[in-house]
Amino acid sequence: MLTGAGISAESGVATFRDALTGLWAQYRAEDLATPEAFARNPALVWDWYRMRRQMVARAEPNAGHLALVEMEAQIPEFVLITQNVDGLHQRAGSSRPIELHGNITRARCSREDTPVDHWDETADSPPRCLACGAFLRPDVVWFGELLPLEALRAAEMAARHCDVFLSVGTSNLVEPAASLPWTAAAAGAEVAVLNVSMDGQRRGPAIEHLVGPAGELLPALVQATWPKR
Repeated sequence: MLTGAGISAESGVATFRDALTGLWAQYRAEDLATPEAFARNPALVWDWYRMRRQMVARAEPNAGHLALVEMEAQIPEFVLITQNVDGLHQRAGSSRPIELHGNITRARCSREDTPVDHWDETADSPPRCLACGAFLRPDVVWFGELLPLEALRAAEMAARHCDVFLSVGTSNLVEPAASLPWTAAAAGAEVAVLNVSMDGQRRGPAIEHLVGPAGELLPALVQATWPKR
């Protein structure tokens, strides 16, 4: 199972490439999510991610997130891989998502790379690591950075050894996550792409396409597979 920004968009979380508004309208997201941008202006980048954390905190998991929790309860070998950084899967009750792009609710030391779960949001912007004094940075993967190796290996392993692979709410255009459905198909899995649009989606004889919002398609799939008695 792979999820992308589309499933969180149904909870009101703007996708990463949506046009910025308000004070941020003069920027492109791609210009704020790079190591170079943080080096030039760490306060600007931190403040933008603080705005996104506040947006995520106001959002609630939707029916699509909850359907995946039900799938996990029914399938002992269920593996959830997500490109999202909002933590909504965990808040819905998913126990062990593989986070390919990190998590916006966490930070890490920009010098030592050690993870940080709590910091003083009223302190300097960005706050500093208590251990070494370096700036904290969001614990997310920026443009130009490699995905966390352990997460990527776990995702590829799951894709190669699954029987069924669902790709939900993602364009399947951004590598290396975009190759996961094809890795699964090549290994003999049944693959289905669930998205509001199939524009740009790769086609293949082993790939089924279901058009619609995850908040409708996933609960219907759960109900059809495990009807409540």
